[in-house]
Amino acid sequence: MATSQNATAVKTFNPARKTAAAAPADDLAPDPAPNEGLPFPVVGVGASAGGFEAVMNLLKHLPVDTGMAFVVVLHLDPRHKSKLTELVARATAMPVHEIKDDMPVEPNRVYILPANLDVIIAQKKLKLVRRPESERLHMPIDHFFQSLAAEQGSRAIGVVLSGTGSDGTVGLLAIKAEAGITFAEDEASAKYFDMPRSAIDAGCVDAVMPPGALAEELARIARHPFVRPSRARAKMPEQEFPESIDALGKIFFLLKQSSGVDFSLYKHTTLKRRISRRMVLQRIERVDDYVTMLRSNPEELRSLFHDLLINVTGFFRDHSVYATLKKKVVPRIIKSKSGQGEIRVWVPGCATGEEVYSLAICLMEEVTRAKRNVKLQIFGTDLSEVAITKARTGIFSTSIAKDVSPERLRRFFSRLSGGSYQISRMIRDMCTFARQNICEDPPFSRLDLISCRNVLIYLGPELQRKCMPIFHYALNPGGYLLLGTSETIGTAADLFTLVDKKHKMYCRKATTLTPNLEFTPKGAASIKPELIWRETPARSESEPGLNIQKQADRILLAQYSPAGVIVDRHLRVHEFRGNTGRYLEHAPGSASLNLLQMVRPSLIADLRTTIHKACKNRASARKDGAVFRFNGTPQEVNLQVIPLTVPPSSEIWLLILFDESNPSAGTEPKEARPAARRTGRTGAVRHDPGVVRLRAELDATKESLQAIIEEQEATNEELKSANEEIESSNEELQSTNEELETAKEELQSTNEELTTLNEELSNRNLEMAQINNDLTNLLSSINIPIAMVDNTLAVRRATPMAEKLFNLLPSDIGRRLSDFRANLSIDNLDNLIREVIDTLTTRESKVQDNQGRWYSLRIRPYRTGENKIDGAVITLVDIDEEQRRIARLE
Repeated sequence: MATSQNATAVKTFNPARKTAAAAPADDLAPDPAPNEGLPFPVVGVGASAGGFEAVMNLLKHLPVDTGMAFVVVLHLDPRHKSKLTELVARATAMPVHEIKDDMPVEPNRVYILPANLDVIIAQKKLKLVRRPESERLHMPIDHFFQSLAAEQGSRAIGVVLSGTGSDGTVGLLAIKAEAGITFAEDEASAKYFDMPRSAIDAGCVDAVMPPGALAEELARIARHPFVRPSRARAKMPEQEFPESIDALGKIFFLLKQSSGVDFSLYKHTTLKRRISRRMVLQRIERVDDYVTMLRSNPEELRSLFHDLLINVTGFFRDHSVYATLKKKVVPRIIKSKSGQGEIRVWVPGCATGEEVYSLAICLMEEVTRAKRNVKLQIFGTDLSEVAITKARTGIFSTSIAKDVSPERLRRFFSRLSGGSYQISRMIRDMCTFARQNICEDPPFSRLDLISCRNVLIYLGPELQRKCMPIFHYALNPGGYLLLGTSETIGTAADLFTLVDKKHKMYCRKATTLTPNLEFTPKGAASIKPELIWRETPARSESEPGLNIQKQADRILLAQYSPAGVIVDRHLRVHEFRGNTGRYLEHAPGSASLNLLQMVRPSLIADLRTTIHKACKNRASARKDGAVFRFNGTPQEVNLQVIPLTVPPSSEIWLLILFDESNPSAGTEPKEARPAARRTGRTGAVRHDPGVVRLRAELDATKESLQAIIEEQEATNEELKSANEEIESSNEELQSTNEELETAKEELQSTNEELTTLNEELSNRNLEMAQINNDLTNLLSSINIPIAMVDNTLAVRRATPMAEKLFNLLPSDIGRRLSDFRANLSIDNLDNLIREVIDTLTTRESKVQDNQGRWYSLRIRPYRTGENKIDGAVITLVDIDEEQRRIARLE
């Protein structure tokens, strides 16, 4: 018998998947294959109230040679020694052991958890753990199932039987995430259906059946070739999966057709485990047969699709991550927002929304603490429409109380009638959920934080590398990226810098590189180019005003103030310097300050080429001896283009100078020298001014053409970038529209319910009016004095005869009976009525009216439909003739 003394201290247990220690340099996340664990399946059986009979029934129908090990975890009274081991031994021929610390696990055996201890499985052994004293909800089944999932992977099987509460739900989610198999007891056989119902509602149960049928199903699964242990090979199911590339390709094709998602670039080891799992459940042993089934069974195709999406999450998963966020990241984000700014967060792969709501709560707490009026907007996206729909409702089982503090439950949740929790409307309004494929759909933009935890581990290297530029593009300058503990940015070190190594937090770097983002267009708009020149600067966190004039003055003074202009990146003239009339003139028609529309036509090609060189190299460019005509006379001018910037802004302006100083004497013009060398003609031809000028113009034209081509390419890049921005905005609008549609449906549903309720109330009002009319007519028709009073002796109703005897008017309803002087010779009527109400007895007596007529007075309690006493009923029966007859006889 194990006791608390021999329970070992347990290291921090992380139920997340165990991963390889290292990954290739180009792989952002290692392969998520689980630990080898034991070479045979281990079945975890969890139960609570009413579960003992279910466990006995399950074991009684199990054969003794399944090759599986069974670990039974029941909620036991920690104050009493358990005899469960002896009782269970009577139900099965398999050896039954009470678990001891570091006990090896063997097949065809049953292991029973002792009282007042918890158990986990690690390193192929069962380890006892002291029951946590500070834990708000004791969840021993969840603890064991989570360790079973981490240790056994696809060879883990979880069974939840009868019980109250929600223990086992989180554990079954973990088992299913590792490609294990999960079961729950059906409602007809379960004494208490709370635990099975919680797991079923969470969508983590593969089959629901009574214990006897469940035993038969386990025996069948044990014989499946993907499950059956073998001494010759102790491989994982995905290793036994037939290496049929053709079959896998067919499955990927069918999934792409039905869901629109291409799984061919996901981690194949994970996909094979999930496909193998579905084959085991469908009793299929050959992958080709499974492909045939998928073609003819759309429901199974949908089930496989949802199986491939690992929807495992939880509130405040890994509390240290959220603590670091609140310490290092969130305060910086809040501080960066001026006035009534907006904090924008994106959670790709959000599953059922727990992480989205956790981040919303953290941000709300910090914004409130900082006393800032900042708007919060959190986007949650996932491939699973089912998960997104559940996330929008914000309804979660009682098991979240294990991860959410009582103070947060009180502040941010409301308790529903069924016992579950719903996130508050305030938090739900901050969160927008939408279906999205992060590798194909445009991302959200202008984000301050992206939390993409445990998503990359399921993607292949190609998709992983594709995600990093997308995240970089979506983030604001200085925005933060949060990854899972087994994930890294890989080769994207030029895009992100490490902030916290332990918790994998990164900060966006400023870069001049434009990410090559390609998305599936949902309707591209035709945009005509208007930009003549394009610069791709690094996005800056601030854009201070530029003081261009002072810098321009300094340069002009150094150059003896030649004529010139200052233009912006669109070549619009902002300032004229010196006498520019020789080189610039306004064209007829609409006024324009565009430099290329004002410059002399013969200077356009040279000026365009020089501007392009300066912008491309971000350095001064010069063109000597540019020829133009002024007043009909050929003239030469030296063109110089100087880029101007004022740090820290990255926007570039251009100073363009027109310098008529002669080139160095005695030297041949630069344009003439190459022309002379390229010809083999006579000296007369070589020095012919016309030939030299034509060759110079030809070279200038070539350079100008090349500049135009490069400008066109830059314009195309600008248009592509603009289109990507539009796609991102469109995606965000579509997500918001989906939220509005959902809200509209909820309002319509609520309105229908209110309409139905209003109709019911109207019908009840009609019924009440009818009953009231019937009662009024009935009392008016009775020729007997009857009065009804409440507990305060106020008159409720009275017949006309009673009104005469008690001197009442119809308007006196509601007044105390003692306020009136009755036409009866009785002084203690109030006391008699109170006695009847207090003692619940009926009183009778004979009384006379003021005319000497005899009545039989009867007072009885007034009983409601709920058998409550709410006053008294007073009845007077005329017995005058009977009394007079008795008097005559006497």
